[in-house]
Amino acid sequence: MNANKANGHRMILRRTEDGVICYSRTGRTVTSHWMDLAVPAMALPPGTVLDGEAVIWNGGTVDFGAVQARAAPSLDRARAPAARLSATYAAFDVLAHPDHGGDALAARPYTERRIVLVDVLAAIGPPLQPVLATVDRDTALQWYETLQPQGIEGIL
Repeated sequence: MNANKANGHRMILRRTEDGVICYSRTGRTVTSHWMDLAVPAMALPPGTVLDGEAVIWNGGTVDFGAVQARAAPSLDRARAPAARLSATYAAFDVLAHPDHGGDALAARPYTERRIVLVDVLAAIGPPLQPVLATVDRDTALQWYETLQPQGIEGIL
């Protein structure tokens, strides 16, 4: 299966009993930097864990500069870009879900997790959405050629 890779900020999104916690790739809590993603993620059932990227679209392309500004260590530096441009969470994977084995879901094949991911996010909608994915090589090549100008880094 091939999926697109955007030029964004890698992030784990964890829905707890009390709220949503967003973690950077290094494990730093960045929830307050991405409240426009954390608030809609409250619609996920507690125990859901997603892996993906926070992406900011600006004028039809991914704005990596805006993503970097939002991911800044200083919350004050992140607020101005957040007020101008909202983010999208492009989910690659679902690592846990209470209705699909909890944390044991991560050990299941990706093809099974992908079905759960698409199903779970269909009920939520934007700004939380699964990345595009296909098993068709020609479609993947077409995406590679047509999505690069929009800031999509590549196809996995």
